[in-house]
Amino acid sequence: MTKIYLYDTTLRDGTQREGISLSLDDKLKIAKKLDEFGIDYIEGGWPGSNPKDIEFFQRAATMEWQHAKIAAFGSTRRKGVTPAEDANLRLLIEANTPVITLVGKSWDLHVTDVLEVSLEENLAMIGESVAYCKSHDKEVIYDAEHFFDGYKANPEYATATLKAAAISGADSVVLCDTNGGALPWEVEEIIRNVREELGPKVAIGIHTHDDGECAVANTLTAVRLGATQVQGTINGYGERVANANLCSIIPDLQLKMGYDCVSDDQLRRLTELSRYVAEVANLELDDHQPFVGKSAFAHKGGIHVAAMLKNPLSYQHIEPTLVGNQQRSVVSELSGRGNLVDKAAQFGISTEGLDLRGVLEQIKQLEAGGFTFEGAEASVELMLRRTHPAYVPPFEVIDYRVDVQQRRGRGLNAEAIVKVRVGPKRMHTVAEGNGPVNALDAALRKALVDVYPTLSGVKLADYKVRILDGENATAATTRVLIDTRLGNKTWSTVGASTNIIEASWQALTDSMEYALLGGKS
Repeated sequence: MTKIYLYDTTLRDGTQREGISLSLDDKLKIAKKLDEFGIDYIEGGWPGSNPKDIEFFQRAATMEWQHAKIAAFGSTRRKGVTPAEDANLRLLIEANTPVITLVGKSWDLHVTDVLEVSLEENLAMIGESVAYCKSHDKEVIYDAEHFFDGYKANPEYATATLKAAAISGADSVVLCDTNGGALPWEVEEIIRNVREELGPKVAIGIHTHDDGECAVANTLTAVRLGATQVQGTINGYGERVANANLCSIIPDLQLKMGYDCVSDDQLRRLTELSRYVAEVANLELDDHQPFVGKSAFAHKGGIHVAAMLKNPLSYQHIEPTLVGNQQRSVVSELSGRGNLVDKAAQFGISTEGLDLRGVLEQIKQLEAGGFTFEGAEASVELMLRRTHPAYVPPFEVIDYRVDVQQRRGRGLNAEAIVKVRVGPKRMHTVAEGNGPVNALDAALRKALVDVYPTLSGVKLADYKVRILDGENATAATTRVLIDTRLGNKTWSTVGASTNIIEASWQALTDSMEYALLGGKS
């Protein structure tokens, strides 16, 4: 198996995504996680750009790294100065990393219009900068910025920039699709030509952006043509649209194309790594991201799930556990009996004695009326359990009432009255709240907590309201999703009605009943 070297730039290129701002500690945490996963190169930042990156390299130099090499990123020397006089190059050396990644211009438009130097001066800037860093015993990676655009405009000059870096000692040259507009067949043709020009001794890497949504495809194409280093970020975080997503590239290379990237055990931690980086970056992970998303192996259609129960490979391109993910079935109006069988198994419920057909019909009818059960698995589990002849609900709601009043001197006030039965006992409680749902929640807990003390630790974690048919204005059907937490466990329940209080009450009572059952969703 050919070794492909993984170069992660989440801590530099990834932080250029709008909405990401990592603290120094955040960057160090992610770097350690990348190292444990088996990433070969971790680009820590640009020491010439801000004090945080300088401090990152100072801290990184004192830490032990299991596998990864830390790389400092910066540009070739400025025009009109020697490398020794260039402040940026001096900071790269002082970063004390084993690897320096130098970025230089390969598109003649950038040379003349952005750098405002001659084409010959740019070649000197590249060659002299690489040689200077090599003279300090550094591994040097040369990033040819805008290479594919540059090659299309002037292939001879773009190739000459690579040769300038290679002749001066660059350990590898990386072809960058900086604007993210190259297409796979263009990448294929250009890399094939470059390989012939440079010869087999020059190691080639690939760095792509996803503006045309071809970053992963372009990366895989480059590897097929001999690139041995791939640059990208976790979850594809990056400037504008995205960088090439290592969470897709790594399993594609290893599981589909037979290349060696990380160990099998490390690959099984890919989903964990993806979610960890998203959590530290304070970003919601895309559920539909390939390989690592929550929905990557979720099956909703009844025909699909029925086939999956017979053979999991019938509707999956890989075994989910290979990347640390898991297969799920989703219950909805599109479900068949197999969805409920699979869901019952997930909940640890025997299907013997359950009216699966009745539950399925109920789900279809309720979803037609505005419910959705994809994000409310606790409600599904309750529906299954309630069909068993031996099921006894922990409490029964007799009736409830809620009043909202504007009182002089007290402002807005809500008061709820709840009547419930627990076994032979009948409770009648009153509670106030800052709104109708809060008041109902308080009254229900007040009625039940003496009998079920565990409810004192149950917290409402989130409350989502969605109007389903806005054209009906205030008479529209409203869907309410409630997320509830007890300790480190969270579950979701749903209600729907043209009356928002009724929809909220449905979701609220389900959440309390579920808490008392200790279910698994």
